Formats: sequence, structure tokens, C-alpha cells
Amino acid sequence: MTLNTTTGSAGRWLVLSSVCLAAMTMPLTFTGPAVALSRIAADLGGSPIALNWVTNAFMLTFGAGLMAAGALADNHGRKRIFLAGLGLYVLASLGAMLASDIVWFDVFRAAQGLGSAAAFAGGASALAQEFEGPSRLRAFSFLGTSFGIGLAFGPIASGLLISAFGWRSIFILVAALAVAAAALGLRAMKETRDPDATGLDWAGAGTFTVALASLTYGVLQAPQSGWTDRLVVALLAVAGLFFIAFVVVERRVSRPMLDLSLFRYPRFVGVQFLAAAPAYGFVVLLVLLPIRFIAIEGMSEIKAGQLMICLSGPLLILPLLAGQAARRIAPATICGVGLFVAAAGLVWLSLTPSAGIALVAPLALIGIGIALPWGLMDGLAVSVVPTERAGMAVGIFNTARVAGEGVALAIVMAILSGFTSVQLAAAAAASSADAATAAQLLITGNVGATAMHLPMAGAAILVQAYETAFDRLLIVLAAITVVAALVVFVGLRRGSAPQHEAAALPACQEV
Repeated sequence: MTLNTTTGSAGRWLVLSSVCLAAMTMPLTFTGPAVALSRIAADLGGSPIALNWVTNAFMLTFGAGLMAAGALADNHGRKRIFLAGLGLYVLASLGAMLASDIVWFDVFRAAQGLGSAAAFAGGASALAQEFEGPSRLRAFSFLGTSFGIGLAFGPIASGLLISAFGWRSIFILVAALAVAAAALGLRAMKETRDPDATGLDWAGAGTFTVALASLTYGVLQAPQSGWTDRLVVALLAVAGLFFIAFVVVERRVSRPMLDLSLFRYPRFVGVQFLAAAPAYGFVVLLVLLPIRFIAIEGMSEIKAGQLMICLSGPLLILPLLAGQAARRIAPATICGVGLFVAAAGLVWLSLTPSAGIALVAPLALIGIGIALPWGLMDGLAVSVVPTERAGMAVGIFNTARVAGEGVALAIVMAILSGFTSVQLAAAAAASSADAATAAQLLITGNVGATAMHLPMAGAAILVQAYETAFDRLLIVLAAITVVAALVVFVGLRRGSAPQHEAAALPACQEV
């Protein structure tokens, strides 16, 4: 690996290990509560909206906080922000474990997201300072693989812990991993910052956070209240106004949190689309499939976790292999082909009967398709800006990825609710209002409450309505993934060659 003048090779490996260990906790935090959702609901109660926020509270604050955290890391020190983020993450995890009601649980989930944003932005931007050239691309391939390990083993590890010790135990695991990552980082990581930093763009951070929060809340509320509801319309209007305000602010400040001029470069735009693309073809399934397997179809947490490994298992190996293949094959080709493969897997899954062994192949195909670009994404993100702005690059890229995932999950839940409502209205001869309310309950896995709301519909009818709606949703997700594949392929191909990404160009002007 390429050495710099501040840290030896052994020290670099410790820094990489620390950041990768921290990164591994993020998908565990994401998938664990999804596997435990039915037990969390039984223990803490809560409305369908409150249960949706079990996942969305984390994703919203993680996504909304990443750009601000990246700017803070550049301004105040990457190590400092990394360790502060891990500290907040551990405290929030312990708070979620001890929560006595769903509201406090969601609050601690939001705090987990803020801590994760600071830890990831600080750690990834510190990693960009430690490695240069081809070594940087390999280091970020390891970072992508760490995410894969968390995704691959998160469902099964969570299922085992839940079965043995209850759902609260999953937060002990992630807190322990975060403490280990902090101990390594405290020892090995050197403090670095952007020498030209002038302070955090508070106006930009504030307007972006309000816009994203309003958008996500509005999309989540719409299935329950209707798209013409005053609150939903107001939230979406606020989101639009604050996004416009964010653009105006970023165009006027001398040192913006988001350099809008970067969007003139097709490769940079392609990288941002690549960041958001897996949300619809993969990430939403990490939440929806455990609900379907456990709450709707009655599988055990362990069996559901085993099936989820088929989906996420390819991320253990393929990101590293794709990083090696990028030396000979254009990353645009690898990423585009991967997304097309994932789309094919989604279509196959929609045509597969709901039986354990039959689901293995389509789930694995989706995982293979997503794993191909996964290991290239982070390296591509930091290759399009100067090294000293690595925090901003990481923040922009991961904001597009995580915020896109949060918005995607809200949108997909709304689509699934709509499809389910139509099926329930037809199968149970229910009114549109009753079917819509029942659908909101059913998509969170609460079959019992749905049956009480629609007493004329038996459990078999409810399950069939859900499965039909889910299959239609998979076709929609496949279509979105195909469109994303085309945009990513064209964006990354324009002005790029296979060796560009391997060389990890220092500035987007050279692309």
C-alpha cells in the first residue's frame, strides 16, 4: 500500500480496521430492528406510523446528518468527529435497549442515526487521508465489504439473539462493536482537518435537514391520511421550499457544504445516482422481507435470517472482487451490469411462490447484482473531489445513499400500502377507507389487528392480498432499478476510462 509521511503501514491497517468495524455496525443497526419489529410492536405498542419510524428515524437522521458531519470533520478534525459520533451511538443504543415505549424508542433510534452519521463521515474522510492512488480504492473496497459483512450476518445474528435473549439484546451487540472501533481509532487515528476550512455552513445544514425531514414525514403520513390531507400537503410544500432555500444558500456562501458546481461533471452525477440506486432494488428489501417472512408468513426469526443471508451474502466477497476487476473492466460496465442483474432478480422473485427453498435463487441473484457496484461506490465518491475536501465528498455521496434509502423506504411503503389496500377492498368487499386503514396495519406485520378491523376477511385472505401486492411492488422496483442502471452507465461512461477509477483521480476537473 502507498505510504504517506504521517502513519506507518501497521498504523494504516489499524485505522482501516477501526473505520471498517464502525461501518459494520451501521447495517446491523438497520437490519436488527427490522427482524425484531413484530416483537418490538408487541412489547412497546404504537401506531403503524410509529412503527414505520423504528426504521425511518434512524435512516432520516443518518442521511440528513451526513453532509453536516462531513463538513464538521473537515473543519474540526476527522478523528474528533469519528470518536464523538461513536460515543453518541453507544449511548443511543443503550437508550433504545432500555426504552419503555415506542416514542422514546424512536427518539433513541434518531440519536443512533446522528451518531452513525458523525462516525461514518469522520472515519471515511480520515481513511481518505491515509491512503492514496490505487491503495485508496482498495481501502474503500474493504469499507464496502465491511458493510456487506454487517448486512450478511445482521439478520441471522439478530435472529439468534432475539430468540435467545429477546429483542433488546441486539443493541448490546452493536454497542460492543462501536466501543471496539472507538478503542482502535483512539490509538491509531491521526487528527487531520481541511486547512482551508472556514466553519460549518449552518444555513445549508439547517435548510437541508428540514427539507429532508419534511419530505420523509410527508411521504410516510400520506398512506394513512391521503395525499390531499392538509398536513401531508403542508409537509411536502415545506420540503420543496426548503430544498429551494438550500440551493440558494449553497450558491451564495463562499465555502458551501455542497459544492453545486460538481454537478457539471457527468461522472460525479453518475456516482450520486449509483449511491441511490441500491435503495429500491435492495435496501428496502432488508426491511420488507423480514416483516413478510416473520409476521405475515409465520417463519421463525432464525429461518428468516437464513433466507436474508441469501440476499446479502454476496456482499461478503463480490465487492472486493469487483474492486480488482475494475483494473481491467470499466467501473461503469460493472455497475450497470450489476444493477441489471438485480432487476432480473426482482422480477424472478415476484414470480416465485412463497416457499423457503424456492426463494434462495432469486434472492441470491439480487444480492449478486447489488454486490458488484457496492465495493466501487465509496472509492468513486472520493475520487471526484480534492483530497482535502474528502469529508464533503463522503458526506455528499452517503447523503445521496442514506437519505435516498430513507425516502425510498417511505415511498415504497406508501406504494405497498396502496397496492394492499386495493387487494383488500376487492377480496374483503371493504370500503376504500376501511381497506386503507387495514392495509396500514397489515404492511407493518400486524395480521391480528388487521383481521379485527376487517372481520369478514380471514387470515388466508389477508396473507394472499399482501403477497399479491408485494409481487406487484417487486415489478415496480425492478423498473426503477433498470432506469437507474441506464443513468449510472451513461453518467460513469462519459469522459471516463477503466483506469480512471483505479487511479483515484484527485479532482473532478481531471475526469
